[in-house]
Amino acid sequence: MFKQIFTSALFAGIAAGLLSALLQFWLVTPVLLEGEEYETGAKNHYAGVLIVEGEDPAPVEVEVETPPTTSELIVRHGMTVAMNIIVFTGFALILVAGIATAASSGHEVTAKSGIVWGLAGFIAVQLAPAAGLFPELPGTPAEDIILRQMWWITAVVATLVGLALIAFGNRAYWMVLGAAFVAAPHIIGAPHLEFYAGVAPPELSALFVSRSLAVACASWAIMGGVAGAVWHRQTV
Repeated sequence: MFKQIFTSALFAGIAAGLLSALLQFWLVTPVLLEGEEYETGAKNHYAGVLIVEGEDPAPVEVEVETPPTTSELIVRHGMTVAMNIIVFTGFALILVAGIATAASSGHEVTAKSGIVWGLAGFIAVQLAPAAGLFPELPGTPAEDIILRQMWWITAVVATLVGLALIAFGNRAYWMVLGAAFVAAPHIIGAPHLEFYAGVAPPELSALFVSRSLAVACASWAIMGGVAGAVWHRQTV
């Protein structure tokens, strides 16, 4: 069983990591690099002025930095590929452990069912938490990192429990309880500052959020599909 879990997770993690890195280079990295231009002061949006309702406009202090060199970008992109493979392999181990539990209870595991598992993982780990803490461009002020991490972990765990209750519960009240688990972190609310002070244009930030989530969705789907396919191949 362990060999089956490890093999499925390894293939799934490598496939998802490579796909995620390629899609990031194509869709996310250009937006991220442009965001860094605003962070370093190479570009300015509204001349770096922060406007808070009820207060006079206050200048935003921006430290001008040297843009990254070609060699630094190569190293960064190489680290991106490596970290994507490592991170998605870790996620795949957790995903395949869930698949193994379902398989031991009699549920059939195929590439198609694996995609569903992958999409459920995407919802729990990235989409649902993003409803409270969305991906942010460099230079975006945010609330205390510890508070944000605590809320993110709570949202992920609550969403996982909620989805499990909805998917495997055989009574209506289990589904209602599952929906309550999913909603609870958002009812409590994610930690945010009381004002907005990003240095990048809001259109660029919105593009970064949408592309980040789209890349994540595709990566989780391929991870689940490959995991299910490899698992099925080892059981027939």
